[in-house]
Amino acid sequence: MTLRTAIDQYIDWQRARGAIFASPANLLRRFSRTVGDALDCDAVSSDQAAAFIEGQGAATNYCYQKHRTLTGFYRYALARDLASRSPVPPQTPRRFPSKPPYIYSPDEVRRLLDATSTYRQRVRQLEPHTLRALVLLLYGTGLRRGEAQRLRLADVDLPAALLTVRQTKFFKSRLVPLAPPLVRALQQYAVRRTAGGASQLEAAAFLVNRDGRPLARSTLHEAFAQLRRAAGVGSEDLSCQPRLHDLRHTFAVERLTQWYRQSKDVQRLLPLLSTYLGHASVAATQVYLQMTPELLRQACKRFERYAAGDGGGRHGC
Repeated sequence: MTLRTAIDQYIDWQRARGAIFASPANLLRRFSRTVGDALDCDAVSSDQAAAFIEGQGAATNYCYQKHRTLTGFYRYALARDLASRSPVPPQTPRRFPSKPPYIYSPDEVRRLLDATSTYRQRVRQLEPHTLRALVLLLYGTGLRRGEAQRLRLADVDLPAALLTVRQTKFFKSRLVPLAPPLVRALQQYAVRRTAGGASQLEAAAFLVNRDGRPLARSTLHEAFAQLRRAAGVGSEDLSCQPRLHDLRHTFAVERLTQWYRQSKDVQRLLPLLSTYLGHASVAATQVYLQMTPELLRQACKRFERYAAGDGGGRHGC
């Protein structure tokens, strides 16, 4: 069996089991193109597999991801006699610790929003009011970028201040309530969207490009990089600049900080935050809760009240 046929079969098998399997599928197809789609599974050499995994630059977590993905494919192929051997090197590449997310300050968010009116545009890309609506939506709800992209008109019930989020990471739909200021901002966007001639069909995308098409990931990546530079928002680490996804982390951290300020029962509320974010468990939410100076200050205040015996930190420590 050819390598490409076996890979397609493996991708279909993964998706039949309920996996989205988007990034691994793209990686495997690139591997197939690199070594030759028509090549037989057993004709792939160890040198070819190693060269694909190592790439051209320094070792990164992407090398680890490629090794893991190829290992999974060949484990499948061997179990079904699609291949008689695996060319994947037995030594797993080093996995580097993930860099912490960037937590935007309120001032940085304001600068990003202000800069939407001046950031450099290109034909058929994001218009300023659309980019502003996207930033507000991610910051105000903690949605994943892809979830915001996939919102349809039927999913956005502004009179009820409610979003229906479908096709989530864990194949579950959820309802996301909206705060009044965010509802007003999205209503303003909706008016301009209609005036621009975008489709009003219920199945049409809510956030659209200038030509009415749904937003593409590449468009968002380029537009946000331009916006970030225009707003003067960035990290000292030039290799790891703030991302749109970091707005989701910021939402989670700000919610937790606010609960501490209000002396809420944080441990009891964490499962609610997890559900709101669409996580399968509280452990998944904990990844988003980075210790910022303000969060640390609020947590310390809570502990001080607890240590003083006034009961203020009884539930949250």
